[in-house]
Amino acid sequence: MSSSPLHRALGLVTSQVPETTFEFYSDAALGVAFLATAIIAAKRMSYSRSQGGAETTVVTAFYSLILLTATLRTIWLIVPSTFWSPYYTPHAVMAFDPDHPEWFLKFLEVLLVGAGSLCLFSIFILILVYWADILKKYFYPGARRSKPMVTFLVLVSVLLIVQILNATLFLMKNYSTEGMILVNAVTLSLVSLVCVCEITIFSHRFRTVLKTLGAINQVSTESQVKRIVWITVTGNLFFFTRAFIETIFAVMLVVYWHKNGSVSEVFSHKLWDSYILLKHWSEVAILALMLYILQSRFTTNMDGSGDAAADGGKNGYQTVPDSEPNNEGLPYQTVATLSV
Repeated sequence: MSSSPLHRALGLVTSQVPETTFEFYSDAALGVAFLATAIIAAKRMSYSRSQGGAETTVVTAFYSLILLTATLRTIWLIVPSTFWSPYYTPHAVMAFDPDHPEWFLKFLEVLLVGAGSLCLFSIFILILVYWADILKKYFYPGARRSKPMVTFLVLVSVLLIVQILNATLFLMKNYSTEGMILVNAVTLSLVSLVCVCEITIFSHRFRTVLKTLGAINQVSTESQVKRIVWITVTGNLFFFTRAFIETIFAVMLVVYWHKNGSVSEVFSHKLWDSYILLKHWSEVAILALMLYILQSRFTTNMDGSGDAAADGGKNGYQTVPDSEPNNEGLPYQTVATLSV
């Protein structure tokens, strides 16, 4: 029993070491992947802005969020981990601690990671806001609706306030960087679960709307329905995985903290590496998929406005003018545009 404290101390020392070779190269690979995503998003955003129109304004907003997410992740991954802290795995540091002068850089690192997650989740929040607005316009034509971008900014502001409050409590020495990581994990877990529920509900209604509009306007909505299905399946898979990871992560933090007064032991290199790889490669995958969906939408629209107009449309359907409303007073092209 007398060796137990010594064994624990040795375990802590061996776990809190600078990054391994595997961690260096894995972070570099992730950084390059996010950098490539940022470059593609920047080019697409520049092209989208040059087109003009209400349709491209929404698409440009998506590209902007993808660009911001990928850029923040690139900065965090490309900068060597030793710049932020002497250790690769997280460890407890209190604000203004003279024994740990690296506390400020560690604080900035947590903020940087949180900002990247906020931008990533904002992409799907924007999708859900526009889906909700379109569905409300279709099912309740006379109902008063708020502007989608205003609703989006309000929701994002709430998440931003959580980040600011988390940082304030850290600076007031209410908890250490471990507490900041725990708050972020719980927040992301809850938001992920909400996104899973909302995406499932809205996508089901949206597919019904698209099929109805297709029958009314005598046009094919198959491509739009497929994009909805892609967003639903991949979005739910991503957010369910994210909710599972963050929930398990938060539970482990609480259990270890309750038992030992610190969560340093939970951050072994193998466990932290698994968390980082699963979390961030899934982010790369979902961002790449969003870029693909947005690009395929542009390709479809360009084909539909060119050859399809001359040949009677794809699959024998006539194209629908942008300004032509359906029986419910909802422009069909608006639905096709905002279904991404």
